[in-house]
Order: sequence, then C-alpha cells, then structure tokens
Amino acid sequence: MTKKLIKNTFIYYFVIFLSSVFFSILIISHIFRPLHDYSCHAQNFMASSEEKFKVNATKVVVKPWLGEHHVYGIFMIPDEYKTTPFFVLTVKGLGSYCEKPFGSQQSYGDITALPGTHLIKDYIRTRLAIKLIAKGLYNQINNRENWSLTFPIIDHSQGSQRLPRKIGTDKW
Repeated sequence: MTKKLIKNTFIYYFVIFLSSVFFSILIISHIFRPLHDYSCHAQNFMASSEEKFKVNATKVVVKPWLGEHHVYGIFMIPDEYKTTPFFVLTVKGLGSYCEKPFGSQQSYGDITALPGTHLIKDYIRTRLAIKLIAKGLYNQINNRENWSLTFPIIDHSQGSQRLPRKIGTDKW
C-alpha cells in the first residue's frame, strides 16, 4: 500500500511540475513575442530617401491600468491611403513598427473624420506602455505630437503607390 501511495504521489507532483513548466513557457513566449506581426523593414523604410506621407495623432489615450487596448492613438488619414500595403507607427521613446492596414472608422468617441478622410486607431502593447511609464515617460507617450503614422507616398499620376526599395536590392 505504501509503494502505491509513493508512486501516486510521485506521479501527482510530476504532473504538477510538467504543468508548471508548460505554463511558464507559454507566459514567457507571450511576453517576448514580436510586437507586431507584420514586417516591412520599418527602419529601412524610415531611413530611405523615398517620399513619405506622415501624420501625427489627433488624439492619444494612455490608460494601461484599465487593461488591454487602452493605449492607442487615433489618426485622421486621407481616404487615398485606405489601400496602402503598410504603414509605420512611430512612438517617440518606443520605436517604429510596420503594420498592415486593419480597418478604419468615420468616428471614434468624440472624434469624427473630416470629409475625404477616415480614422485609424492604432495601439501599442499595454506592457510596453507600463514599462515606459515606469521609466518616467508618461508625458512623452501621452503627447499626440510623439505619435505618427508614415505611409509610402501615392503616385497620383499613375494612381498607384511607389513603394520603397529594400536596401541592397533593385526591387520595390
């Protein structure tokens, strides 16, 4: 009877140990996963001499203590940029990140798009906002002038976008 009890206790603790390891790996991989899922070589694009269209945030909300999706900027963008293949979000103190367009609205709360424009709400991760606030950068990330979206410029003569070349290639 005692051998069976010892064996069951060992199995019980071993299962708890494996579960702990599994959940620890999940948590760590969540914390360190890439910030954005799309890559367009933001640094290369921003450093290139290609023409770009840049717009600052109309409004910024920084309330990470309310949980996910409470740190974002709202941008008013001309409608001609609705079909852009990507844009780059830049937040001073955080960096620049490529993203694919993911939808737009005509209004968010008290902000309404002007005729010929649409609104994009773009988020930064809550944990990053908390880290920046802990470093004393709350006023910096809460300033709408420190948030911008940058788009590849549209070539109006052909109705298409001139995309930046990848550094070191002849391809657009």
